[in-house]
Amino acid sequence: MPSASSAASDSGRVPSSLWRDIDFRRLWAGQTASQLGEQSSLVVLPLFAVLTLHAGAGQLGVLRAVGQAPVLLLSLFVGAWVDGWRARTVMVLTDAGRTLALGAAALAGLCGRLDLPTLFVVAFAVGALSVFFDVAYQASLVRMVERDQLVRANSALEGSRSAAQIGGPALGGTVVSLLSAPVAAASGALFFALSFLSIRRIRRIESIPEHSAGRPRVWRRIHEGLRFVLGDTSLRTVCLASAAFQFFFAAVMTVYLVFLPRELHVSGTVVGLTLAAAGPGALLGSLLAARLPGRFGHGTVLVCAAALGDGVFLCVPALHGSSAVTVLALLSISFVFGCGGQLVNVTVMAVRQAVTPDGMQGRAAATITCVGMGSAPLGSLLGGLLAQEWGLRTGLLVMAAGMMLSPAVMALSPLAFLGRELPGPRN
Repeated sequence: MPSASSAASDSGRVPSSLWRDIDFRRLWAGQTASQLGEQSSLVVLPLFAVLTLHAGAGQLGVLRAVGQAPVLLLSLFVGAWVDGWRARTVMVLTDAGRTLALGAAALAGLCGRLDLPTLFVVAFAVGALSVFFDVAYQASLVRMVERDQLVRANSALEGSRSAAQIGGPALGGTVVSLLSAPVAAASGALFFALSFLSIRRIRRIESIPEHSAGRPRVWRRIHEGLRFVLGDTSLRTVCLASAAFQFFFAAVMTVYLVFLPRELHVSGTVVGLTLAAAGPGALLGSLLAARLPGRFGHGTVLVCAAALGDGVFLCVPALHGSSAVTVLALLSISFVFGCGGQLVNVTVMAVRQAVTPDGMQGRAAATITCVGMGSAPLGSLLGGLLAQEWGLRTGLLVMAAGMMLSPAVMALSPLAFLGRELPGPRN
């Protein structure tokens, strides 16, 4: 009788026990390290701009928009491209690129040349490479596990994202406060290097279409992905809800990262810990996502989790001062947001993967990412502008209220009525 590992290699899929397969464990470890690097860099670069370069809300909005712009500019092309390549190769190359980018930032900082223009270049490079990595790892998961394992596999990988949300922001904020931004950038580069080492050890040979002269052109593949997503009611709703959420969340976070140190007068370490508090919440959300949709229905979980997670940010503008009560409230708000957000992420990803044929996975993921995350740069710019014109507290309240548009879109769509069983793939 063949072993579990050999059976997995023959079928190209992970066996019934996810953790029995060493390649899935390597993917999980690489994803965890990659997320640690990404989460820490998302804190390190803005905090360096605000605390060291004394950037205002408008400048921080531009910095965040530059880092988010690759999602809008590249996602569709990346999705069409990844569907015809081995996901492992794409992930390994992008990890290497992000290691070099943050390593260059650390070197520039040590030489005294880490200024705003340099931060813009680094933020764009890391953002562009992250688009490739994120699309590739989602495609690799579908090629690795059976469809009835998607929720469990996504829950496991999103659990690693939760762990990164705990450690990444806390590490980034603490290192910036106690040591320096160059050292913090170097720590992010180290995580990407660890991801590179883990993922390059995956041995499973992926089943992907061979390159040929008759292969459709990239624009045709992009059009096929757009047509597929927009033609499916569930995926179309996911796009609209994601676009609304990402737009207003980007605006909220732009103001939030200035509001905490300047309005509430908390340190960089507290900022990092506050952002990290979303991690334990996300970990709980990952665990709940493996159970709640099968009990209450996928649609009910999506709407309720989105309303709870997004609505809790309305409490932030009411806070004053840097007392222990304020810090505890900030930690609680981040925890609830992380839990609700992760429930939505895992459930939406499972729905998207379930209704999408294997050959369309990369393009479907990239199309939804482009439509959703593509609105984030505009949100970041708007958040910075409104904070300058209306003040930090008012701007934060208005943008937090806008986040409630996302659960409203889902509640008014057929997505809200999805039952306990996932739908099958649509041809």
